[in-house]
Amino acid sequence: MKFKLAPLARPLILCAATVSSPAFSQSSVTLYGNVDEAIVYANNQNGHSNVYMRQGNLYASKFGLKGTEVLSPTLRAIFDLQQGFDPGTGAEQTPGLAFNRYAYVGLQDTQIGTLTMGRQYTPYYLLMGVLGPVTYLTGATGAHPADIDGFDTDIRANNSVTYASPAIYGIRGSVQYGFGGVPGSVQSGSLISAALRYDGGPLAAGVGYIRMYNTGNVEGSFDPNASAQFSHSVVNNGYLSARVVQHLAAAANYTLGNIVFGLNYSNVIYQPDGHSLFSDTAVFNTYGALVSYKASTRVDLAAGYSFTHASSANGIDDAARYQQVSLKELYHLSQRTTLYALQAFQHASGHTLGIGGSGDIIDARPAVGDSQNTTPSSTPNQFVAMFGLAIAF
Repeated sequence: MKFKLAPLARPLILCAATVSSPAFSQSSVTLYGNVDEAIVYANNQNGHSNVYMRQGNLYASKFGLKGTEVLSPTLRAIFDLQQGFDPGTGAEQTPGLAFNRYAYVGLQDTQIGTLTMGRQYTPYYLLMGVLGPVTYLTGATGAHPADIDGFDTDIRANNSVTYASPAIYGIRGSVQYGFGGVPGSVQSGSLISAALRYDGGPLAAGVGYIRMYNTGNVEGSFDPNASAQFSHSVVNNGYLSARVVQHLAAAANYTLGNIVFGLNYSNVIYQPDGHSLFSDTAVFNTYGALVSYKASTRVDLAAGYSFTHASSANGIDDAARYQQVSLKELYHLSQRTTLYALQAFQHASGHTLGIGGSGDIIDARPAVGDSQNTTPSSTPNQFVAMFGLAIAF
């Protein structure tokens, strides 16, 4: 037997079915990134001046995919995949890694906080580091010598879990654990990071902490399979075989109209064990100051100074000291396109350990920002200037 519905009954039934069925969640995926290239002059790279092209000086050249799915009025699922590349050659930034900058998935709740898993930046950088010189002066020429304290994006934790709290009265906190993956040892190869930040009116301040453990599986070096790696350069080559590398830092900024004033401090410790090429704990302390001025809607200016001292250097009496002055000038052609000029000068004095460890005492040599980590100067001074173009999309 067949039944025929009255004309008015059909829309009523369809409406009832719509009300009784669960609502479909909303989702979005965004493609984003930056392309950044500059012409660079360095007065001394391992004994020679050089004019060359370099990417990622103002913003890292990268592209990414990030997405969200709304699960409830307060909860959403999130992911972010980001790959760095060199526009000068088209090469990926880190050979063998499809998403070298980070790749994570997580849940974000406006009331409880955010939990993410994957390859990620540390709370040390995300909450505290962004208050430092890299944000206002760039990492290429503004990071503290060779980015010894990880204020730039050099430290990423593989296989990590991160919790970040929502802001409560302007205070946010975050903790992270990176799994070392070494059978029989929870500690070996792992990472611990935590940070706390306050944002209240014109004042922003934060403290951050990282502790990275070596595995001991690679004699005389830091195991590349550990959860995280740190910058390697002539500044710290003698301590790459440390059992533990620890960063503790604080930064504060105060905004007064179009001017931002900032102070920052970091303490970096390299602790040895029986596998290390050095025998005594090494300590580097860095003191920094910066000022940023928005001269107009199109022009931004910034300047910074830092002093780094190896207060404990494996028994070296005349321990290494580094002084750096950095400048930045931006002209915004549009909201997405920026012309920039960067300059920095660094002077090094004293002595430090070379790649050979305790028996390899060498003159300290400068490495401006984190752009010259593999090309330090052969003299006590190094000057670097850059002129480039950056486009965001």
